[in-house]
Amino acid sequence: MAGISLDQARTIIRAALESGGGLNLKPLSVVVLDAGGHVQAFEREDGAAPGRFAIAHGKAYGAVMLGMAGTAQMARAESQSYFMAAVNGVYGGQVVPVPGGVLVRDSSGDVIGAVGVTGDTSDNDAAAAVTGIEAAGLHGEI
Repeated sequence: MAGISLDQARTIIRAALESGGGLNLKPLSVVVLDAGGHVQAFEREDGAAPGRFAIAHGKAYGAVMLGMAGTAQMARAESQSYFMAAVNGVYGGQVVPVPGGVLVRDSSGDVIGAVGVTGDTSDNDAAAAVTGIEAAGLHGEI
């Protein structure tokens, strides 16, 4: 299975940040994880709070480790809070189950990683992530 290359990760981040700037969003932080949940690349815009890495990472980490995008995680948390609490226990509290954690799929539909974006509203974060993913020629699942 092919993964997200460093060049693709950089493209995702650049395009997500450009999208945020074009939409006049608050300063964003973007992380790209591979299919194993390991950081491939990260950037935090000037003015973004220093704690944003953990939030971006938690959004992406939950998506890739569960194979469930942030929107689906949030719905699950709302309907079965005990499940997401248990998942967060299993993963050491690293899961942030809200939009902005976007699964990355290749042209075959295989999950090859995830992107986490934070800084604005969760929906805007997710939209910026998808813009970045598409710029890299990949498919995002919000």
